[in-house]
Formats: sequence, structure tokens, C-alpha cells
Amino acid sequence: MTESPSPIHHDPARQRFRLLDDGHEAELTYHLRDAGPVGGGQVMVIDHTGVPAAIGGRGIAGRLVQAAFEHARGAGWRVLPACSYAEVWITRHPEYTDLLAA
Repeated sequence: MTESPSPIHHDPARQRFRLLDDGHEAELTYHLRDAGPVGGGQVMVIDHTGVPAAIGGRGIAGRLVQAAFEHARGAGWRVLPACSYAEVWITRHPEYTDLLAA
């Protein structure tokens, strides 16, 4: 029997996505900024993606970044992947490049 993946929780007040697995917390943090007069709207700037070594190698960081991009899509935001993991992730997931902030 395969275990279901741990759910990802969005905490908009703290501007983060988090996931608990085996007693360890992984998180993605972001902040919002104004897209400016040309683009309008908001830009989600992904600042940090962190997964403890104890739960590393399970695809958790990728799930967190995907959740952030999905949330941004639903909110009508653009995304700026400022952390190194999110920068690499987007190169492997071209289906989300339409959300990238210019």
C-alpha cells in the first residue's frame, strides 16, 4: 500500500506554503510586490524553498514550488522565482513559464 503524500498548506498571513512529513516541516516563502504600471497586478516573489535533510529526496521542494505557481495562476499573479531551487524548477516545467514576471 502506498502512502498518500502529505498535504501542502498555504498560510497567506505569513506568505508561505508548508508541508509536514515525518515530523519535519518544509516550507516555501514568498512576498508580493506590485507589478508596476506596465504589467499591473501582483508579482509573487519566491524567496526561499527549504526542505530538511531528513525528508529530502522525496520531491517535496518541487511540490511546494508547483503549489506556489498554481496558487499564483488562480490569483492572477505573475511569479518571480528568486530562490535558486525555484529558478531551476521553472526551467524543467515550461507549462508554467506563462506566469513568469518580465
